[in-house]
Amino acid sequence: MKADIGLIGLAVMGENLVLNMESKGFTVAVYNRTVEKVDAFVGGRGAGKNLIGTRSIEEFVASLERPRKVMMLVKAGAAVDALMEQLIPHLEEGDILIDGGNTHFPDTVRRVERAESQGLLYVGAGVSGGEEGALKGPSIMPGGSQAAWEVVKPIFQKISAQTESGEPCCDWVGEGGAGHFVKMVHNGIEYGDMQMICETYQLMKEGLGLSNEQMHDVFSAWNQSELDSYLIEITRDILGYKTEAGEAVIDSILDTAGQKGTGKWTAVSALELGQPLTLIGEAVFARCLSALKEERVAASAVLSGPSISFDGDTAALIEDLKQALYASKIVSYAQGYQLMREAAKEYGWELNNGGIALMWRGGCIIRSVFLGKIKEAFDKDPTLVNLLLDPFFKDAVENAQASWRRVVMKAVELGIPMPAISAALAYFDGYRAARLPANLLQAQRDYFGAHTYERVDKPRGEFFHTNWTGRGGDTAASTYSV
Repeated sequence: MKADIGLIGLAVMGENLVLNMESKGFTVAVYNRTVEKVDAFVGGRGAGKNLIGTRSIEEFVASLERPRKVMMLVKAGAAVDALMEQLIPHLEEGDILIDGGNTHFPDTVRRVERAESQGLLYVGAGVSGGEEGALKGPSIMPGGSQAAWEVVKPIFQKISAQTESGEPCCDWVGEGGAGHFVKMVHNGIEYGDMQMICETYQLMKEGLGLSNEQMHDVFSAWNQSELDSYLIEITRDILGYKTEAGEAVIDSILDTAGQKGTGKWTAVSALELGQPLTLIGEAVFARCLSALKEERVAASAVLSGPSISFDGDTAALIEDLKQALYASKIVSYAQGYQLMREAAKEYGWELNNGGIALMWRGGCIIRSVFLGKIKEAFDKDPTLVNLLLDPFFKDAVENAQASWRRVVMKAVELGIPMPAISAALAYFDGYRAARLPANLLQAQRDYFGAHTYERVDKPRGEFFHTNWTGRGGDTAASTYSV
């Protein structure tokens, strides 16, 4: 008997994906660099299942049905390259390498070229859903060698999450690094969502003085509304969780956030592509600020702010927070889709924006009811340049606008930081402005560096220079944008 697919890397995601595949009728070969893990898994969670445990790369490759499908779930970076080089001598033309880790998309572009130069096919597949998603059905975002899709599609679409109407949360994203790019943006949006939820939590906790039980009730109610989503659901559960001794675990967790780089990659890509991904950028910086724990503790003894005291209508502010969070989430997705649109132009991808929303509809960390509306928006208008211009989202943001502004003003008044939600509002105000103060900025650039400017009364693309001091002459710098 030969295996339908093989998986290398038996950490949390790897083990659970193997069990998922086997439960859907596939025979799976497994290998791990530490071979004791293979024995422990096959004899433990995998006992009695259609698994083939192997103890060497040679044995692993020999156990696979052709064309061989090898899924790598190892640490992103050099480990993937090293494993590829180990595997390539044992593979034959048409065999498929699959990277299911959180890989930076330029690495996937390079690896696709390397594999194809050897007559192999390569898939860079973003996989989202964590441990539970891997076991029960994740969101899968595959890209890379187009010819590989028809071969891996039956497996990927069977093991992925399904929407309520039975559609798989997995479809081909595009060539090269497209799959991992879309997964990167997914993770950036995840950073933003998590940060904004944390900001509403802090305002409720410190500004309104709500208990964990009261906040648990708020998030329970929100999860029955337009905010219905996985992250709201788990926040509800976290706030309601107590140990057997009655301790609220949330209160004993140190306030320093970790990160593995995907949010940072998203922000850097936005800078490189000239896209205003302000909300996700602030979410990344908020994690960086949280990591300065000792500095913050020292600063808290020196720097003062307003005394936190709220004497208004608590229920009204909670409703305002709900609306502010909803409007900010819309901005987060609008910015993420702007980035994907620009990347598609830059890298020659044909991204199906509605299809991406469908892939995120189930299984993944950012899954929410909200995504169905994004799919509808792009199905209705595939050329939509910004989600804020879709009638549904335009109305939603305008209806939430007064609440949104009240929340940001109250946070500023109380001295409670709200970087992501306030950045979302600033973006909204900037995007809807027919005229921004960049005319003054261009004048400044022209004054000190002769960088030139365009005029409101002349066609776009015509550039002018003013000798502001009378000493500069008529020579101007060349015009370009990074």
